[in-house]
Formats: sequence, structure tokens, C-alpha cells
Amino acid sequence: MTQRPAAFTDQAADDAPSPAALSEILRNQRSVFLARAAPTLAERRADLDRLQRLLVVHRDAFADAVSRDFGHRSRHETQLTDLFATVEAIRHMRRHLGRWMRPERRPVSASFRPATARVLRQPLGVVGIISPWNYPVQLALSPLAAALAAGNRVMLKPSEHTPRTAALLKAVLAEAFAPDQVAVVTGGPAIGEAFARLPFDHLLFTGATAIGRHILHAAADNLVPVTLELGGKSPTIIDHGFPLERAVPAIVTGKFINAGQTCIAPDYVLVPEGQLGDFVDRVTAQVARAYPTLKDNPDYSSVVNQRHYDRLRDWIAEARAKGARVVEINPANEHLEQQAAWKIAPTLILDPTDDMTLMREEIFGPVLPVRTYRALDEAIAHVNERPRPLALYFFSDDKANQERVLARTTSGGVTLNDTLLHVAQEDLPFGGVGPSGMGAYHGREGFLTFSHSKAVLHQARWNLMGLMRPPYGRLIERVLGSRLK
Repeated sequence: MTQRPAAFTDQAADDAPSPAALSEILRNQRSVFLARAAPTLAERRADLDRLQRLLVVHRDAFADAVSRDFGHRSRHETQLTDLFATVEAIRHMRRHLGRWMRPERRPVSASFRPATARVLRQPLGVVGIISPWNYPVQLALSPLAAALAAGNRVMLKPSEHTPRTAALLKAVLAEAFAPDQVAVVTGGPAIGEAFARLPFDHLLFTGATAIGRHILHAAADNLVPVTLELGGKSPTIIDHGFPLERAVPAIVTGKFINAGQTCIAPDYVLVPEGQLGDFVDRVTAQVARAYPTLKDNPDYSSVVNQRHYDRLRDWIAEARAKGARVVEINPANEHLEQQAAWKIAPTLILDPTDDMTLMREEIFGPVLPVRTYRALDEAIAHVNERPRPLALYFFSDDKANQERVLARTTSGGVTLNDTLLHVAQEDLPFGGVGPSGMGAYHGREGFLTFSHSKAVLHQARWNLMGLMRPPYGRLIERVLGSRLK
């Protein structure tokens, strides 16, 4: 079993605060929030500008920190998925924030005119964010940007599994924001549990479904509203007649970027019966083009730590023992046992059965189960028999079949004829459904998630409501009689 060299196992210094100190940070932020007026549009844009600037200025430091935390993480993947994606999100918010902040006029029922109605978007107060390790910059700073755009103060708890990135986030955010506006809290599971129990005005958690359940329980004691961004087994369906030469490059990219450690990565593929051999050959060829070597290839990332490496190896071994065909794609036939990181070769699991762990649990690694189906209804039924996923991918040029899959399946989001890309569209909400999540953010939905929509009715000076008050008489009888038809 691969053990990582000592140079890669050092931990960043942990200056985790006590639970009492966490409560004090929250009290201080809430006190400042209540003492000041809601931030203006100019102030919020300035906050977003500072956040964007620190990402650009420290981009090399972030790439280095993430790579060290992973053992090896492709610098281009970090720049693309962590930095570029976050900067694009911030630019989108800044561009549209003025429109989002405007009061929204609402119609008033004829019975209550000439009163007027509107909805005001107000900051909630103090928002808590618990971010994961797989995209440790984007999934920390993108919700932070949305919370700041909505005018809130924020406490951020990054993952302890990427300690160097967490330490860097803490340092650079302290350069740009006062602790009563943005405070970063580092530490392990005990601090995470104490953090989740704080009486925030809203709490956002991104991570595993099992941990999400604990987060929800912890927040319930204080009736804290919670947004959960979880995961699940996101299916990929290739329609009959769709060219595999178009589907395979998108599936390989979506699955093996970040070594499969993506919450919306294709988790398994349903291929039309009779095309499995062609699919395997094309995936093998595409992986060889993308990653001609693995061990020292700067483009191929490693699994984040020993525990996840061992978990994936165990699941592959279990699948093989239970009769699945295991295809390890190792173009240069390298020995990956001796390495400075936890790299696992892209691996296909053919004809897996439902009793295998990798068909029941989210994989989160460079392992892709592949099954065949006969009719599209069979593929749809396969998806619907399982918990609702965070993402679904359908490759088809048949418009009727596209609408059929969209109408008859439920998932957090969908990309047709590609993978992952719906999450990069800032005008689309990002979130799960059922076991894959609760609530959504990105773009306007993020602004709304971290805002209170206050209903306001303005009564006109001259109105009829005075005639509707006790003591009741003939007039109200006539009014009610006319309206209750």
C-alpha cells in the first residue's frame, strides 16, 4: 500500500480557536452589523473588487498551496476551476448587483387598492460558510462573494484536509477585510462541529451527504436556515445513435479532471447495449491523448490523502472480487506504487452490480463504472430508482428524447451533450435536490439565498379598509358577498 513520503505529510500550524472564541467572533460581527446601516451598492462592489484582487495577486500562491495539499494538483486545473471560476462569478455579481438590490414592485389585489406593495432585499446578518477540500478556493470564496454582495458579514471554516490552502485563505482575507466583516476559522472536526452549532443568520455547507445530515441537526437547535451543497451519484446516459466520438472526450474531461474529485463528476455511465467495447476503446484512447503519462505528469492530479486513496483501492478490489471487469488505463505502463503523491490510474469498472460499494456510494475519484441498457425507458428507470443526484448528463441529438429525460428525471442540474458546464453558468442556480442538497446559490440565486426578502405594504391615505372594521354592517356584507362568489 502506497505511503506518502514524510515531506508531504507535514501539517500547517493549527491555531484553531476555542468554541468560546468562535461565539465571541460571531457576537462581534453581529454587533457591528446591527450598529451600522446595510452596505451601499458602492461598498458592496468595493468588497467584491478586493476579493477579486486578492485572487489575482495571490494566484500563484494559491496554486502552490493547493498542489502541496493534494501532493500534486495540476496548476492549470487550479487556475481554471478554482481561480478563473471564482473571478468570473465575482464579475457577474458586480455587474448585476445594482439590479438585484432594487426594490421589487408587486401587484396589490383590487380589494386593497390604492395601497402599493414592494419587496426589499435586506442582508441577513452573519453568514457561516463551511467549505470542502476538493475545490478549496472556489467553494470557499464563491459563496463568500455572494454573501458579501448581499451585504452580510461572514465567518468561513475551510476544510482541515487542505490545511495550507486554509492558512493562505486566512492570511490573504485578513489583508483585505477586517475580522468583524470576514473571519476565517481553521481547525479540525471538533471546531467544525462547534462552528455548525453557532446561531448564524444562515449557514452554507458544501461536502458529503453524511456530514450534511450532521450539519442540519447541529443548526436545527438554533433554527438556523441552511443551504446544503452535497453530491450523489450523477448519472451519464448516452442515447442510441449518439456518436461516441463526441461523447467520450466530454466524459473523460468531466470524470478525470481533479482526479474525479468533483461533486458533479459523472459517477457512472449508461451505454447502449452493443456499444460497450467501442466505448472502452475510445475512453482508453482519449485518456492516452489527455494523459500520456500519469506518475510525473503535471496535468494529472492525485487523490487528496491516504484515507481516500485506500478507500478507492478497496472499492476497486471489491468490484473485481465480485466479478466486475476492471480496466486500468495506464498509457505508459508506469508503476504507481512508488510515488510522491496518491495517484490512481483512470479506471473503468465494467458491468458492476448494485451490491458493490462504488455503485452505492459517491465515488469521488478517477474510477468510472459503466453499464449497458437496452431502451431509454430502462435508463430513465435506473436513474429514478436511486436517490436524486446533483447532476445528470444526457448525450442525444433527439429533441424528443432530450425532453423526455428532462421531464421524467429529477436532478440538481443538467448538461446536455457535455459534462460539468452548467455549473459554470452564473445565471443558472446551482444546488441539489433531496439527498444531493437543499437550496441553491450562484448569481442572483446566491444573492437571494443570503438576503431577507422583506414584504412591505404602503397603505394609501384614502382607502376603504376603515369601512371593513367592526362594528360590521350592511356594507361589509355587500363587499364580502360580491367577493365570495
